[in-house]
Amino acid sequence: MIPVTKTFLPPITEYQSHLEKVWEKQWLTNRGPLLLELEEKLKNHLDISNITITNNGTIPLQIALKLLGKGGEIITTPFSYVATTAAIVWENCIPVFVDIHPEYLTIDETKIEAAITPKTTCILATHVFGNPCNIEAIEAIAKKHNLKVIYDAAHCFGVNYHNQSVFNYGDVSTCSFHATKLFHTGEGGAMICADSQLAHQLFYSHNFGHNGPLDFFGLGVNGKISELQAAMGLAVFPHMSHILSERKKVVDYYNEYLNFAKLKTIKIRDNTEWNYSYYPIIFESEEVLLKVQQELNKEGVLPRRYFYPSLNTIGYAKGKSMPISEAITSKVLCLPLYVGLTNDDLNKIVTTITKNT
Repeated sequence: MIPVTKTFLPPITEYQSHLEKVWEKQWLTNRGPLLLELEEKLKNHLDISNITITNNGTIPLQIALKLLGKGGEIITTPFSYVATTAAIVWENCIPVFVDIHPEYLTIDETKIEAAITPKTTCILATHVFGNPCNIEAIEAIAKKHNLKVIYDAAHCFGVNYHNQSVFNYGDVSTCSFHATKLFHTGEGGAMICADSQLAHQLFYSHNFGHNGPLDFFGLGVNGKISELQAAMGLAVFPHMSHILSERKKVVDYYNEYLNFAKLKTIKIRDNTEWNYSYYPIIFESEEVLLKVQQELNKEGVLPRRYFYPSLNTIGYAKGKSMPISEAITSKVLCLPLYVGLTNDDLNKIVTTITKNT
């Protein structure tokens, strides 16, 4: 069986060596020494000013929206994982969808201003499959209209844009450390913010609002991660160069051997150092996609329709028609991409696709 992704697991002895420290300290949660070590390593590796690691990748979106959304309209993309829109609705804000660029697959920045109303408070844009949005244009619009910018950068660990981490852009960037991601803690996430005052609010908001054991800065929730998860992150971290290089080999194979006369893939924005996080292919029609998917399944290959459906069509957030997003979601399929795929695996995938398109 060839799944769409497979969790990278470090040697178990390396994980156990970190767990031994947990047993020694008997400190399992509430920002223990392993978590602090991991945050420091990630700050240095990513060259960011601060990071707060959380228990998943959705809670940072919810906290950012609680602080910045203020119950208003949030301009966002219909082409993202459902958590992006769900977080908006969950925080009693209103999603206002703007269609996507047909090649970059990110929000079409040229359509944002037309969606702004007096009720707009934020732009929540997704860097799709690790491909950055048009950050310069979005931030110019936000500045002009006095809006906040939240980037859903769930897929962006290791992505650099204009020679710096993509996490450095926007008022808040969020990331996922889910088991399916390049860097992971089993389950987890992070929020990054350059402004020290806002970073402080984000931090205490993920820890019940605490200011020491008996006082409170303000309202908060429990977004903390455990030492057991931090241990996994510390065990995975030394392998990041290997993970990226192996994923690049898979992407290079697809780029060389797929027949792009009948397929398209994502266009990576200029000045981007990409992280090979996903490999989407876009077919001529949904009919062709379904046929290829069926044939791949027969060969034991399990790609994923990701993202599907277009989020403007979901009942609790239903918005205006988004023709480009709806067209792309009907035709896009993410191919297997993970450490450990062999050339035989890749040949089977490519051959099956080529025969059926």
